[in-house]
Amino acid sequence: MNELQPKPVSASRTTFAQLMQPQHANTLGTVHGGVIMRLVDEVGAIACVRHAGHRVVTVAIDQMMFQRPIRIGHLVILTAEVSYVGRTSMEAEVRVVAENPLTGEQVHTNTAYVVYVAVDEQGRPVPVPPLQLETEAQRLRFEQAKARQAFRLQQREQARRAFAEQEPEA
Repeated sequence: MNELQPKPVSASRTTFAQLMQPQHANTLGTVHGGVIMRLVDEVGAIACVRHAGHRVVTVAIDQMMFQRPIRIGHLVILTAEVSYVGRTSMEAEVRVVAENPLTGEQVHTNTAYVVYVAVDEQGRPVPVPPLQLETEAQRLRFEQAKARQAFRLQQREQARRAFAEQEPEA
């Protein structure tokens, strides 16, 4: 059996910045949440692709609460890194910061946790390398992510049972 070599968290770290333009905003001049959600998903996916060395598909986005508005003209900076790995799945933590480029003032607007599964060319799940934790903060975050993953699996099983009960009999 070919064992996958652990990869450090830092190898997955990805940062992306984009200036928010009028097409990104609502009538209040704040950025649509969906724009930020798309960017979070893209940056999280890149971090997981870097870790897995495979394409990935999104399987879950944990609750996403926007703590502060992002305005037109602000620079949105997203930083993602893998925080947890299972056999074929990975969780990416994505931190979102809005920066006023004129003053340099930065405000943390939200953090999201997104789960991806690594897939082969046919879309079948493939194993991912273990995560090499480099700091105490990463170890703590990994334990917190493990608890989130257990909760997600519990929710998925409950949803499957509820869906099966709603299926009409053949």
